Amino acid sequence: MGISSNFLHFILLFIVLLFLRVLYLVFLVMTNKREAQRKRQSHESVKTLIVIGSGGHTTEMLRLVCSLNSFRYSPRIYVMASSDIWSEQKINDHEEKWKRRTGHSTYSIVKIPRSRSVHQSYSTSVVTFLYSTLYTVPIMLWHNPDIILCNGPGTCIPVCLVAFFMRCLFLSNNVILFIESICRVKALSLSGKILHFFADKILVQWPDLLSMYSRAQYIGRV
Repeated sequence: MGISSNFLHFILLFIVLLFLRVLYLVFLVMTNKREAQRKRQSHESVKTLIVIGSGGHTTEMLRLVCSLNSFRYSPRIYVMASSDIWSEQKINDHEEKWKRRTGHSTYSIVKIPRSRSVHQSYSTSVVTFLYSTLYTVPIMLWHNPDIILCNGPGTCIPVCLVAFFMRCLFLSNNVILFIESICRVKALSLSGKILHFFADKILVQWPDLLSMYSRAQYIGRV
């Protein structure tokens, strides 16, 4: 009986401490602060996870990735929805061009279940979102990226949520960078509104969004 009671007390204490840790990290995010980080040397590579949507999201993200230093931001892990039949070839073509230009290309492609399909009801979306999130956990633990780049597709929510909780549990010191799609002129996407509370940076491509979202940073057209 005593062992069972002590175990329950331990679980309760863990939940309380985790809740306080989440609140603390959300506070840091909302005030644009970070926990102390080890200064990375200029020669050190940055393991980069890139969330790929579909269609325009893919084109925008690959255009952004083109501006990165392929040696510095390497290896690259591309995460895409398993139902996306077009983006994988675009990624391979992009990396092949990069390899021909720089002589260097280290990347992998990982597929996860889509968290919500177009026109899917919100009631059933809860189930698919939970499944996608649980599916993402071992992937994130295995790769443990230094930085996560995403630009709006729903696929990024499970990835960023798991990344944030890894930070809560002291399993990672990752950085979540959200770049809002250029098509969002007057308001953030649903993904942007959610990530507003736990992404380290919210970057927008239209100045009108600055007055509506205090954490947004205008970067012009990507």
